[in-house]
Amino acid sequence: MPFAPFDWIDEEARRRADAGLVRTLRPRPAEPELLDLASNDYLGLTRHPEVTAAAAEAARRWGAGATGSRLVTGSTALHAELERELAEFCGFEAALVLSSGYAANLAALTALTGRGSLIVSDAGNHASIVDGCRLSRASTAVVPHADPEAVAKELRAHRGRALAVTDSVFSVDGDAAPLPELADVCRAGGAALLVDDAHGLGVLGEGGRGALAAAGLAGGDGVVTTLTLSKSLGSQGGAVLGPARVIDHLVNTARTFIFDTGLAPAAAGAALASLRLLRREPARAGRARTVATALYERLTASGLTAVRPDAAVVSVRAPSADAALRWAADCRTDGLAVGCFRPPSVPDGVSRLRLTARADLTEEQVATAVATVLRAAPAV
Repeated sequence: MPFAPFDWIDEEARRRADAGLVRTLRPRPAEPELLDLASNDYLGLTRHPEVTAAAAEAARRWGAGATGSRLVTGSTALHAELERELAEFCGFEAALVLSSGYAANLAALTALTGRGSLIVSDAGNHASIVDGCRLSRASTAVVPHADPEAVAKELRAHRGRALAVTDSVFSVDGDAAPLPELADVCRAGGAALLVDDAHGLGVLGEGGRGALAAAGLAGGDGVVTTLTLSKSLGSQGGAVLGPARVIDHLVNTARTFIFDTGLAPAAAGAALASLRLLRREPARAGRARTVATALYERLTASGLTAVRPDAAVVSVRAPSADAALRWAADCRTDGLAVGCFRPPSVPDGVSRLRLTARADLTEEQVATAVATVLRAAPAV
């Protein structure tokens, strides 16, 4: 037999094709050709002149790359400034900026747990949380979605260090976690609460300060949050926010911080500019929620099945993976970009279109988007 170590990949590819689960890269042009309801640019800031100018100026001043890990040469005054302002804006004592939101979740989960500890994780959590649980070497209990009592049950059965982790807003259906109830459960069980606020920052809370601020939990001694700079802030990167002693612990122990190249200065500069712009224009947060509600109400009034959005994600159910793929493709042909979620990205196996509301969408654009989705909808 000839040596063919990767023949198994061909069989995997055939299985994906048969199940309608093939994924492809689609480079987008520099100038938008489609009405965009697929990206995570919730506040419409990624092309804002102030944000792009700040990115360019940071690159000119500090260089194109960070040049090394944050503990060697990758920290600049710009990174420190962004961390101070993020922590102050969101209501936490300290912040630590990493190269991505994914890296931030891995950092927090692996550094704050370990062998002998327990992680209680919501079944709907993002893949980065799932991977962080796997890498942590802690025992992980996956509990039913948005079920504080299930979390409490797991905590009561454990003796020792424990942490409950949840998305603030779940990326598949756009529903929000019951954060006050989870915080109560964690306090009663002596556990820390870690919240991934990727989809809450810039959309929830007063002026977009996030889901923890909205729930009155920001700055709590037992509360840590992770977030991304790539959604509402229109840039790239991630951060962990919490008590100063927690952030200092991550600096000394979190492998995705210690051994990763620091965030590029351009991304740090852009995120800082977006944060300052949001401070000046806090109404952007409410506008994103208003657009999401309008999309939901008009689509469901026309007979589609969707989940009422708690933030800026509008999830519309499709009859199958193939139907979702064709639906998204037909929308694209008609000038509208929408997200398409299929297994394994959806934990319940139900495929969806995902529309992301943007604060800068006009009423005319919202109407156009709704009409396009309805026109392309598959027959059930």
